[in-house]
Amino acid sequence: MSEEFGRSTDAVPSAKNEKTATQKYACPACGGEQMWHAGKLKLICAFCGTESDKPLPSTAEPGAVVEHDLMQALMHEDNSSWQAAKRSIKCQSCQAVSVFEQQRQSQSCDFCGSTALVPYEEKNDSIRPESVLPFQVSESKARELIHSWYGKIWFAPNALKKRALTDTVKGVYLPYWTFDAYVNAQWTAEAGHYYTETVYQNGEAKQVQRVRWEYAAGNWSGFYDDELVCGSRGIHASLLKAIEPFPTQKLAKVYDPAFLSGWTVERYQINLPEAAKLGRDQMQNKTESQCAAQVPGDTYRNLQVQARFSRQTYKHTLAPVWLLNYHYGVKSYQVLINGHSGKIDGEHPISWVKVFFLTLAIVLVLGMLMNLSNKNDKGSKHRRADAQPAHLIV
Repeated sequence: MSEEFGRSTDAVPSAKNEKTATQKYACPACGGEQMWHAGKLKLICAFCGTESDKPLPSTAEPGAVVEHDLMQALMHEDNSSWQAAKRSIKCQSCQAVSVFEQQRQSQSCDFCGSTALVPYEEKNDSIRPESVLPFQVSESKARELIHSWYGKIWFAPNALKKRALTDTVKGVYLPYWTFDAYVNAQWTAEAGHYYTETVYQNGEAKQVQRVRWEYAAGNWSGFYDDELVCGSRGIHASLLKAIEPFPTQKLAKVYDPAFLSGWTVERYQINLPEAAKLGRDQMQNKTESQCAAQVPGDTYRNLQVQARFSRQTYKHTLAPVWLLNYHYGVKSYQVLINGHSGKIDGEHPISWVKVFFLTLAIVLVLGMLMNLSNKNDKGSKHRRADAQPAHLIV
């Protein structure tokens, strides 16, 4: 870790920033509990449909969301509680930990559908989110996206759209860590410049490409803002990367429990130290790519990058995801939708019948093209023979 730091911030959110996650939002008409509605972007009564006039935080202004000093947090391992009477359950199948209000009961895991759920006891108070990116894609829209997605996956079995149920689609807030850092990198490399050289083989001259290597060095500086690391282990990482990004820099709102009302929240399983290492690795890889782009010439080798990170901060945020777990045959599959942008990606079974016929079609087309090419070559030879001048007999 770097010894260079900027202005220190508190590792623990101050009391004035604390929110009570157990706060209920009573409907002014019937007294029922109001929940966050992704389509209307406000609290709606689940019983009578009355809309709330409760003012909610607008998009977070600069400074409204606290960024905490990463080095201080890692040294002291301070945590900040949600200050909420929550109950947590852990799935013994996918290891996801879901956080609910005390009165809510869950019969199956929202992440994999397993019923193997056990109570989960926190070893330490979990770090409370600083911000939240609210759901904007409604459940009905999510179902439309899933049905449309089924129709676009050509290699899937034809029966998939009918047999894969969307009734189990769940809206969940996933835990994310975000990391900010300034970086200054010094790099060295061997820059390669292509040139051609004439060589003779068996009396024939051939042009051969060579590389001239030269020493090169330089530096690159930049700032990483909200480098995202998901704290979930219940979501397939490749799918999550496919539906990112989540615009937490500009569109996230100051954490308010109203945004979570009626939704499942997953507690992070990747803690801050582990997430910090993953975030540093991501920033290191991006830095090396930036340095590689500066190397002159046509190619390079032996790139060495010395990156120094400073003014490192972090925060815990929540991002919205629509999740579908479905079974086809004996296997289970996941489909994810970005609850803010609607970007979708998922797993699906493969129809090997379709793969076979596609492969057969490709082989037939290639065979026809090769046959046509051979005919053209033969025709060209005949034309060259016919074009030879006749000898004059005197």
